[in-house]
Amino acid sequence: MATCFRLPMASTAPCSSSSSSPLKHRSFNIRCAANFHTSTNIPMPPINPNDPFLSKLASVAANNPDALFSRSQNSDVPPYLDIYDSPKLMATPAQVERSVSYNEHRPDTPPPDLPSLLLHGRIVYIGMPLVSAVTELVVAELMYLQWMDPKEPIYLYINSTGTTRDDGETVGMESEGFAIYDALMQLKNEIHTVAVGAAIGQACLLLAAGTKGKRFMMPHSKAMIQQPRAPSSGLMQASDVFIRAKEVLINRETLVKLLAKHTENSEETVANAMRRPYYMDAARAKEFGVIDKILWRGQENIMADVMAAEEWDKNAGIRVADDF
Repeated sequence: MATCFRLPMASTAPCSSSSSSPLKHRSFNIRCAANFHTSTNIPMPPINPNDPFLSKLASVAANNPDALFSRSQNSDVPPYLDIYDSPKLMATPAQVERSVSYNEHRPDTPPPDLPSLLLHGRIVYIGMPLVSAVTELVVAELMYLQWMDPKEPIYLYINSTGTTRDDGETVGMESEGFAIYDALMQLKNEIHTVAVGAAIGQACLLLAAGTKGKRFMMPHSKAMIQQPRAPSSGLMQASDVFIRAKEVLINRETLVKLLAKHTENSEETVANAMRRPYYMDAARAKEFGVIDKILWRGQENIMADVMAAEEWDKNAGIRVADDF
């Protein structure tokens, strides 16, 4: 945006020049302009009254015209900006104040990640096999929630294959599951456990270790108990293989005792069920004592009308494979 101040031509000049040299002609023009500035008011050009730059410039032109024509030749300063005490054409983005409608729903800090939001709701979610990194995070979250409020319940959501992958390959030591179990037993809070998806092996133990009456399963979740597995022996010596096998047997006895304690079954019953992988749907897990309630709206009325699997097989004339 540029503004041009055009000087009107005078009909008469109070001074004359008898020489045509460029130097004398320039001196003549300067004297004529000075006499004109002192005797004639500069006409005001049409300006936008809402433009602060032109308003200031027009004010200076009306009050002190010499400030516009006696300009210093400074190439570092844009024209006419030096007439301002502290020129600011535009505020920086940090200085621009956003309107309330633009900023009212924006947080002052970056949003937290999803696990942090769940932790704020006192929810601990186990959605991976029980490896060392998962155990470290879960135990830390349990300790933090107890420190925040030892009276409020903690909600443990489980969707894990335990210390194995879904194909049965060992990915973690049995001690990972026992570490989370011991942390649960040390808490003063109520532990509400919920199975969403799968609770296999050590994850099934964590599901059953919740506070009595506060253990739940989604209607289509699966629980499974199985014997601990030894990691791949590779090229180990026979004596080392024997030591590992002995450790696996000890872990199996510990797992049987803990499951018997929380399911209120005998150790013999649990051991017999664990001879092979023992899968349980929500109804069978409730019957076995792993959970207390199925989280399904209206499940009480529906489940009451459904026969048990054994009774259905018996009425259908189907014999159990173990009877052959």
